[in-house]
Amino acid sequence: MNTPEEFLKANGFTAAADIDRQSLIRDFMAEMQKGLDGAPSSLMMVPTFVGVDGKIPEGARVAVLDAGGTNFRGAIVEIPPKIDFRENRPMPGTKGEVSESEFYEAFASEVERLKPKATVSKIGWCFSYPAEATKDLDAKLVRWTKNIQAPAIVGQYVGRELLKRLGGGEIAIVNDTVATLLAAKATEGGKNYSSYVGFILGTGTNCAYVEKCSNITKLGADAGAGTMIINAESGGFNKIKVSNFDKAMDAKTTNAGYQVFEKLIAGAYLGGIGLEIYKAAAREGMFSQKAAAALAGLGSLETMDFDNFCAGCKKPGRDNVLDAVFADADDAKMARRLGLPVFERAAVLTAVHLAAFVIKSGEGTEASAPVAINADGSTYYKTRAIPFAETVSRELDDLLVKTRNIHYEITPQVDDAPMVGAGIAAML
Repeated sequence: MNTPEEFLKANGFTAAADIDRQSLIRDFMAEMQKGLDGAPSSLMMVPTFVGVDGKIPEGARVAVLDAGGTNFRGAIVEIPPKIDFRENRPMPGTKGEVSESEFYEAFASEVERLKPKATVSKIGWCFSYPAEATKDLDAKLVRWTKNIQAPAIVGQYVGRELLKRLGGGEIAIVNDTVATLLAAKATEGGKNYSSYVGFILGTGTNCAYVEKCSNITKLGADAGAGTMIINAESGGFNKIKVSNFDKAMDAKTTNAGYQVFEKLIAGAYLGGIGLEIYKAAAREGMFSQKAAAALAGLGSLETMDFDNFCAGCKKPGRDNVLDAVFADADDAKMARRLGLPVFERAAVLTAVHLAAFVIKSGEGTEASAPVAINADGSTYYKTRAIPFAETVSRELDDLLVKTRNIHYEITPQVDDAPMVGAGIAAML
């Protein structure tokens, strides 16, 4: 019988140690430039028309909205990061279809509640549904996700429509990844960052970075001068080898064939990859008959359970299905040897992914002015099977500092980064 490592390799799974990091960085950067040029690319490279230059006014207080899930939030944001008067409300359209007027009235009433407490007239809005950014920092909704039922809003410029209900004003709309990038400015203090990267790794993944406008050739003269944040939609990267297990997991998703890179590193998918590995290993006779029978009847595996099992941890108040499946000590040992490489690969790919954006920024050439990386998301910070964030940092040291003399810094985690970043977008 093959060892676990031989079994994984025979099925096309590339172990962390065998990933060709430099080749993958080159492929990432090539796709990035194609996206900037408007050529066919797996990376959308969406121009946001949002810059990072400027000083945040001291003591400024901004009314901020944050919408991207089944709830939306409103609050007043200050820098250094402080959030006051926060309220959560159901996202319009989550409990049945809503009309155009009902949709905007929900947000308008929240702004009206907050306006008397703000010192900045412009509103910040983190709007994390698929949308096209505009030069005046509005967002045209392309489609809803999360089962929102508000069909009249599709195709509308949501900022413009909201301001109509408010009788005018100004608004700055960004998505959660761009807001995460901007939130890094809240951590600067006396530091001198040469550029910024925003990174989310939770149930999904995405990256945003700062690009020279002269490199965004698909915009032509509309690109302007200076720099601009690019929302890469980096989970779509597809120039990467996938294993038989990845293919089997992907075939069971609702968007099979898309978001290839995201499905190798994000929390919504790692448990699914683990289950495909375990079931295939059971068919090869690598587990006891009892474990194999239990696996055959297992329809899904949550990443939290996969992670906790591989870490040898138990979450209080939560039964882990894998503890029962692999009750035999030999089965459990085998399962962990098969499962840990999924997390190790994800950490290395995360570092490669980040390194490509840092290099593409063209900054970080001086140790005194590193590129700031603001990371957000549960998979990045809460994975327990391996020291995930530490592994990413170690890899980045090798890929950037030691190999290219490019300097970076992972910023302190910013609580409520989407709200903070949306506030900064309105302040700058």
